[in-house]
Amino acid sequence: MMQSRNMIQAMTFGLLSVLWITCDLALANDAPPAKPDPVPVPAQVPAPAQPKPHVSESEPKPAAKTHPPSTVGAISKPVASPQLPAEITGKDGVPMMLVPAGEFTMGSDKGDDDEQPIHRAFLDSFYMDKFEVTNGRFAKFVEAIQSEPPWGFADKETPVVHSDRPVRWVNWMEAMGYCLWAGKRLPTEAEWEKAARGVDGRIYPWGSDAPTPAHAVFGLKEGADTVSPIGNRDKGKSPYGVHDLAGNLYEWVTDWYDEEFYKKNPAINPRGPVEGTAKVQRGGSYINNPYRLRSSFRTKGDPTEHDPNVGFRCALDVPKLP
Repeated sequence: MMQSRNMIQAMTFGLLSVLWITCDLALANDAPPAKPDPVPVPAQVPAPAQPKPHVSESEPKPAAKTHPPSTVGAISKPVASPQLPAEITGKDGVPMMLVPAGEFTMGSDKGDDDEQPIHRAFLDSFYMDKFEVTNGRFAKFVEAIQSEPPWGFADKETPVVHSDRPVRWVNWMEAMGYCLWAGKRLPTEAEWEKAARGVDGRIYPWGSDAPTPAHAVFGLKEGADTVSPIGNRDKGKSPYGVHDLAGNLYEWVTDWYDEEFYKKNPAINPRGPVEGTAKVQRGGSYINNPYRLRSSFRTKGDPTEHDPNVGFRCALDVPKLP
């Protein structure tokens, strides 16, 4: 088992090396049938900071002591974007929803210390995948770059029988590899949170009501059959029409994790620290309780590790005006 794990990890690093060389060729030769909207080259991903220990799933964590909100002051906002379509289709055939430019409230004073202080942040417009990347879509990526499939594809039936379920057992590097292949990138932590909670400071993507099975997949026992196909919880979508941002699977984002980052978070287009040892994960999974489904909840994972409870989705920059 250990030898197999090491082989897969070595192939993961090889995957990204091949990806940078073959990305454009793969997209040209293996593009999905859907006609994509024009997609710019994704901005270079910033690097990462210090992680916090993984938290037990068994019990909700008590509210941490309250920190006073930060005084960000007036934010000097960039020029507003022109009128943009609310929905586009990415090069990989995935629908993407517009998250318009503007301020939003990030963090929570009722969560963990790393969610505090509450602060305002301004983000430029961007697009977010409407759904998590599925087994079927990831299988096309694996085939296009002739890579070893993730652990979850070992039975060779998963990409076919469960093609509409979100892919898991994918580490951060493989997730970023897919997004780059598709002409996109992973979202930043701030982008993910805004896409989930909008501008009114809601607790969950659908509002502040406690989650039910109609909103999200959560509170289940670990197992392959408990992960739901994408888009099955319409009642739980975010203000921008993005689905499954609470429960089902955690999602990788670009940023390195830093427990103290919110105390020094930039006010405009915040990105995580430039280095670190773990990447941020957001959204909670099918085995979690409601506490972890909150849109402000933060956790982290080793970017080289494969986890059955973690998936991802991609984001896309809006073209800049000349």
